[in-house]
Amino acid sequence: MSQKTFAALVAAALPQIHELMPWDVEEMRTQHPDLLIVDIREADEYNAGHIADSLHVPRGILEASCDWGYSDTIPALVQARDKPVVLVCRSGNRTALAALTLHGMGYQQVYSMKTGVRGWNDYELPLLNQQGEQVDIDLADGELNPPVRPDQFEPKT
Repeated sequence: MSQKTFAALVAAALPQIHELMPWDVEEMRTQHPDLLIVDIREADEYNAGHIADSLHVPRGILEASCDWGYSDTIPALVQARDKPVVLVCRSGNRTALAALTLHGMGYQQVYSMKTGVRGWNDYELPLLNQQGEQVDIDLADGELNPPVRPDQFEPKT
């Protein structure tokens, strides 16, 4: 089996999923009161700044959270198979893969938010911290755009 990169996996998923821009998600929230926004980032990312009323379900437990009978089961998510569900991460890459997974699990209206929370913040839509207070846009920008360390680049041969 050939080895695929993260970018290649995301690129392969994109033609098979539906994406929405942040402003489309904001508009959809007003039109669909049953819209479920699911933030699949890690707890520290979510606590630093998230969309109001979003459901936090880390990517690592997403599949078990979508099904009955697991300690990670989240009833609101299991019962959303026929409702609009928007998946959110930092940039839209993790949610592209997660949207493909949820579609395979029978979710009929699942979307990946293109550009992720970074795009939400760039569009100047509010993010809340762990205490429910609005996060300063510039501070959020710093948190949402961490630099890549030298050790995280592929070694040169």
